[in-house]
Amino acid sequence: MDNLIKILVIDDDTRLRSLIGKFLNDNGFDVQLAKDTFEAEQIIANNNFDLLIVDVMLPNKNGIEFTNEFRQKFSTPVIMLTARGEPNDRIKGLESGADDYMPKPFEPKELLLRINNILKRLPKKIIPKNDFCKFGDYSFNLNDLRLKKLDNFIHLTESEAKILKILAEEISQPVSREKLSKLSGDIDYRSIDVQITRLRRKIEVNPKQPIYLQTVRNFGYVLYC
Repeated sequence: MDNLIKILVIDDDTRLRSLIGKFLNDNGFDVQLAKDTFEAEQIIANNNFDLLIVDVMLPNKNGIEFTNEFRQKFSTPVIMLTARGEPNDRIKGLESGADDYMPKPFEPKELLLRINNILKRLPKKIIPKNDFCKFGDYSFNLNDLRLKKLDNFIHLTESEAKILKILAEEISQPVSREKLSKLSGDIDYRSIDVQITRLRRKIEVNPKQPIYLQTVRNFGYVLYC
């Protein structure tokens, strides 16, 4: 897992901490968890991270104090989480050196988008290209453009295969209709939507409530693993 983006989640809410950790692991990150800042400091002493997710309300040293001290030594991006919604708390969090701020409760997919937005601004971490993109029981070969569900091949048209490859190469990253159109051979937007609908019928249990191939409103589509 050395080549994966490494994230440390610091939150004293056991359930939420575990849920965030599982969600990020499922989306291709190498995640470690800490229940408080003391445990986090021990982990950081022996590991390098690409991003930290820090709850504000922590026992002993709170998240703002921790982030302020952490920022004196490291430039690693920090996203702060808090149940507080007042502007002053947000300002304190950002003043402590946090790069972004999310009030609880939040949608996990919004957290993923914020993480990806921050990572885009950082120097690229070189990750070896994978020949396969896996989501659920499906495996898509990026070389021969063949889709399998477990051991069974699923037929894709040329257009479907092109679009799935574009989305698979940007896994968990929203891709605009414009980009899909250009990279798939200048297919018009309406045809893009039709191909997406057809792909959903092949990979989703309920195409009307997709899990893997989702719409990003007023923008395009995203494929989640």
